[in-house]
Amino acid sequence: PNIQGWTAPFSARMSTKKHAKHHQKITEAVHKEGGKICMQILHSGRYGYHPFNVSASAIKSPITPFKPFKLRESGIKRTIRDFVNCAKLSKVAGYDGIEIMGSEGYLINQFITKRTNKRSDSWGGNYENRMRLPIELVKQTREAVGKEFIIIYRLSMLDLVEKGSSWEEVVQLGKEIEKAGATIINTGIGWHEARIPTIATSVPRAAFTWVTKKMKEEIKIPLVTSNRINMPETAEKVLAEGDADMISMARPFLADPEWVNKAEADKSDEINTCIGCNQACLDHVFQQKVASCLVNPRACHETELNYNLTDNKKKVAVVGAGPAGLAAATIAAQRGHNVTLFDADKEIGGQFNIAKQIPGKEEFYETLRYFKKQIELHKVNLKLNTRVSLDDLKKSDFEEIVLATGIKPRELKIEGINHQKVLSYIDVLKDKKPVGKRVAVIGAGGIGFDVSEYLTHEGEATSQNIDAWLKEWGIDKTLEARAGIENIKPEFEASPREVFMFKRSKGKFGGNLGKTTGWIHRSTLKKKKVQFIGEVSYTKIDDKGLHYTQNEEQKVLEVDNVVICAGQVPFKELYQPLLDANKSVHVIGGADFASELDAKRAINQGARLAAKI
Repeated sequence: PNIQGWTAPFSARMSTKKHAKHHQKITEAVHKEGGKICMQILHSGRYGYHPFNVSASAIKSPITPFKPFKLRESGIKRTIRDFVNCAKLSKVAGYDGIEIMGSEGYLINQFITKRTNKRSDSWGGNYENRMRLPIELVKQTREAVGKEFIIIYRLSMLDLVEKGSSWEEVVQLGKEIEKAGATIINTGIGWHEARIPTIATSVPRAAFTWVTKKMKEEIKIPLVTSNRINMPETAEKVLAEGDADMISMARPFLADPEWVNKAEADKSDEINTCIGCNQACLDHVFQQKVASCLVNPRACHETELNYNLTDNKKKVAVVGAGPAGLAAATIAAQRGHNVTLFDADKEIGGQFNIAKQIPGKEEFYETLRYFKKQIELHKVNLKLNTRVSLDDLKKSDFEEIVLATGIKPRELKIEGINHQKVLSYIDVLKDKKPVGKRVAVIGAGGIGFDVSEYLTHEGEATSQNIDAWLKEWGIDKTLEARAGIENIKPEFEASPREVFMFKRSKGKFGGNLGKTTGWIHRSTLKKKKVQFIGEVSYTKIDDKGLHYTQNEEQKVLEVDNVVICAGQVPFKELYQPLLDANKSVHVIGGADFASELDAKRAINQGARLAAKI
């Protein structure tokens, strides 16, 4: 609504008619299709990534470098006027309504809780004062926009931070917002600074709809629920069980813009499911890059990446059915090429078959289900259990050959590397070789973390068991605890093994993991008492265990097994000979670049190559 409310310098705002007119293109397109559209008004408060940010009090947020200015009374009144002005301009822009963002720890939340509001004037102190801002915003906005305009208020129903709102306070505010003239109340879960995951892959589907259900007992206007609802079946179940009146989704529409059409046509098996990885959406935003989607690289790139029908149909061989090969094969076939997809394994998926077994990564099954359906729909000629040879390809009449042959684990030069105690991550995750009770994991990248996660769990993964997951993260489902967490001790299954994770380099463990999710993986392993041992050099592996040097001191760790997760190298032996044979050959995915296993890069590469062939 104003410059102080920016999320970052020069980010979108609506303060003038000129701003509003830019939006008409969007609202007209929606109305042309018979839809309605609301615009969210968000004032970031102390979360603003710029030096002009403001808040209820001058208390710096732990996730931004800028300390906010404390708003004076005149500043608060001006902010309310700016919100109202923004709402009025949204009508000029053609919107059917607005959503006032009152959750996730943004400005309105910062006034509501004692955590961030230390004021002693009429906007601070007791709860009646602290909740004045949202009530005034809704009341004055309703007066300004008339009865018919939709006002959604996003209510923070579960703050998940110390000194957040109690459930009684949330209900009190919800009732006041309803009285002030809101049309709909949406559910907000967790502040951005909360150290509890709310939208990552490891969060069970629909993990927080029980909160909305509890609020339904208190309020008459429709309630929306949100967070980790990514498939029609999940959404229908939430509605059927009476947890909410409406469902809110965001990232699933990046993963598949046809989500609603496919759901309506009862074709949910064709939906490209959001896996909650955050790697190309949130991580990109925090790195000042254009947002996109790991499973759908076209998201937010629709003007430059198109899968148009070809007028030059070719015979295409894709060797390797991992993420890169699957994207290349299915998109090339969708465009009209005659595609044969080879893989030496008995099933498609490559490294995804390893990833899907990791507790909290079960969503990877959905991506493989989607690709299986695409292979069927676009008539890709799939040849599994087929190790294609150089001679086969040389003698073939394929006009384009795509090598998506993946990686092989890097071989470490350590004395005793072939000792019987040594296993590769492939031995553990794919071949299911037995692993002892004390284990050293060499390598602290994504694979090292995945293997450690796998080894510290026993039996069936419980990541879709909402009650077990809530206990593991210390969330009180009775909501007697303030903000859902105060004085609640997490309860989780102890690890069946002692795991020690090693790395050669300095710096934090998992430093290359996702920007917005890496902390979750570190936190999970700490709960399982995994020990992190850094800045080491490896001496040897023998009957005793792993010998290493740290701070010039020679040490030995007695373990039953040593699991090697120390990177991988591209597997592209076929490339040069095919080039020499004058074949049109392309290399994508891990076969092209294998320093870290990167599904985002692999799928993007496969899609862009297929769009060009």
